[in-house]
Amino acid sequence: MEPLSLQFLLLLSLFSFCLYLYFLYSSQAKTTKKGFKTYPILGALPEFLKNRHRFLDWTTEVLGHCPTNTAVFRRPGRVHGIITANPLNVEYILKTNFDNYPKGERFISLLEDFLGQGIFNSDGELWKVQRKTASYEFNTKSLRNFVMENVRIEISTRLYPILSGASETNQVLDLQDILERFAFDNICKLAFNVDFDCLGGNGNACLKFMRAFDEAAIISSQRFMYALPFLWKFNKFFLLGSEKVVKTSIGIVHEFADEIIRSRMAKKIDNEDQDLLSRFAGDRDNSLEFLRDIVISFILAGRDTTSSALSWFFWQISLNPQVETNIIEELEHIRAKNGKHIDDHTYTFEELREMHYLQAAISETMRLYPPVPVDTKACRNDDYLPDGTFVGKHWFISYHTYAMGRMESIWGKDCGQFKPERWLDEDRICRQESPFKFPVFHAGPRMCLGKDMAYIQMKSIAASVIERLHINVQNKEKCPEHLLSLTLKMKGGMHVKVKKRCKKLASI
Repeated sequence: MEPLSLQFLLLLSLFSFCLYLYFLYSSQAKTTKKGFKTYPILGALPEFLKNRHRFLDWTTEVLGHCPTNTAVFRRPGRVHGIITANPLNVEYILKTNFDNYPKGERFISLLEDFLGQGIFNSDGELWKVQRKTASYEFNTKSLRNFVMENVRIEISTRLYPILSGASETNQVLDLQDILERFAFDNICKLAFNVDFDCLGGNGNACLKFMRAFDEAAIISSQRFMYALPFLWKFNKFFLLGSEKVVKTSIGIVHEFADEIIRSRMAKKIDNEDQDLLSRFAGDRDNSLEFLRDIVISFILAGRDTTSSALSWFFWQISLNPQVETNIIEELEHIRAKNGKHIDDHTYTFEELREMHYLQAAISETMRLYPPVPVDTKACRNDDYLPDGTFVGKHWFISYHTYAMGRMESIWGKDCGQFKPERWLDEDRICRQESPFKFPVFHAGPRMCLGKDMAYIQMKSIAASVIERLHINVQNKEKCPEHLLSLTLKMKGGMHVKVKKRCKKLASI
């Protein structure tokens, strides 16, 4: 029998069996204030299948009705665990009892053929070695200076000319795609000292890689959404459906990453030329496959997260013109204070630090639309969370960052509103929230090393664009649909028109 026919019969039998059980036990389904509607044998599977296309909003609704914003989730295939939006629980699993909550075998296996054993898909000593090596690079002043200079050049010579040109022709642009290409060029220069000029449009290989990278990330994340866990393994073994596509995509990603490594290693590296890749390559025990995992992991972190945050930021700004006005006034004040002309695309590090309202607006965006909406760990030994919830050995536990931004218990009755002012103190200084209340950059020992770099990049782009250009989002009456990948992207991109602003400041 052909594999496709076998799969069809298997799925038909499974569907018929599930349908039979659903009707058999539907009257016995339990709905409580403590979580998901569950059925005998099937657990939450019927509700999961009904809502998985809107998984983030569905689980947010469920957690919002739970007394401690924590719920037990169970479905067939030994999928048993906890989903929480409780800051006390988040602090416990990410810091207090960190060793009991690793990534775990299930999470790693689902992403291993894409991310390999990179820093975001490893545990124990392997993770510690990568974390220590990467921290040397991220904790240097020279890195900050390099980021500042690189972002300045990328904005003034590539990003602004593209947007400015579109304003003259009334062209519709996909801003999400442009921001992804910007972030890709930036992380490649920062981490690997390679400039692909993807934003400038050079190199079909770069664009081919990005399409393959997106496919690999989306399909890999969809493995978490299978009705039964063994089905994706079945499809992978017989190369059926999306698993056939992802194998090809991952092959393209690996080939491109290998070329980065070969190109970088062919250059003579001196002591002052220690980019991230060179630090890992300096250890001759590290294989080509391991270096490839490093490259892919940091492209994921450096490209997809900041571009996601900025896409949602510009969408929110288009809906809130007063916020846009407040940002412009702040930028004008900073320029007036420092005697700088508006045509100067340069911002110093100190000037970026003065942009408190802008940082508040970016943080408020990530509260509602976190680049990584859900993160999952595994429980090593039986445990109890601070809110009293039992977590069994080998259960998964997910902290739901997307839901946390929408919890009235955390942010108050106006939690659904876009309100940058919530981040400002009495002196209009943007305050730091607890990373366990706002775990957008994770928290504890796995706290994101690139947090400061990300804010530098996002604030530089946002300030340069907003001060000179008005971004008019098309079809902004409807909230963009989520494309649930490994990061929170907009399905179909974000289409905008660009209009130049009148220069209020001829010279200051």
